[in-house]
Amino acid sequence: MSELKGFFAKRRKRLSRLILWPLGLAIILTNSGWHTHVVFAGFLFSLGCVLVAVASVGRLWCSQYICGYKTTHLITSGPYSLCRNPLYFFSSLGAIGVGLSTQTLTIPLVLVFMFAISYPTVIRFEEEKMSERHGAAFKDYVARVPRFFPRLKGLNEPESYVVVPAVFRSALLDAVWFTWIVGLVALAAALRSAGVLPTIMTLY
Repeated sequence: MSELKGFFAKRRKRLSRLILWPLGLAIILTNSGWHTHVVFAGFLFSLGCVLVAVASVGRLWCSQYICGYKTTHLITSGPYSLCRNPLYFFSSLGAIGVGLSTQTLTIPLVLVFMFAISYPTVIRFEEEKMSERHGAAFKDYVARVPRFFPRLKGLNEPESYVVVPAVFRSALLDAVWFTWIVGLVALAAALRSAGVLPTIMTLY
């Protein structure tokens, strides 16, 4: 079982692309069935934008703490004092936000399902490695901090923190790509309305 976890964890980006590229193409060519309900469609898009904004800021916050330290230190402050996997938590918000920006409920539900069946395995594998590497310190961390959903009252931040600029700079693009996708979703909707792109299906 551990070998299976490791196989998926090490190849999760490649496997995710195999699923996300076809899904992305489907999103570009899919129309929202809520387009006649202007207020509700606008609400879905606006909520998606809010979640994407929170996700982007949250991922930047996480990157500030782990860039240059992830493989050598046990990070327990900042967002990592709220939950043990804040980067995955904010990524899940971003995925839901992107789904909602399509002005459908179906696509965000599909993305939530994909996340729910894939990332728990990755998280468990990574935590096994952290336990091996950090021993008692990690066990104490597990006892104090929830795995995925943040506990806001547990926030602990240092007065100052040394950031590795070169590593942080390379993480900036990873932190904000959700915003670019929302822009592409909006552009695809405009091109479908103009008849430039076809519509292969309609989802609610």
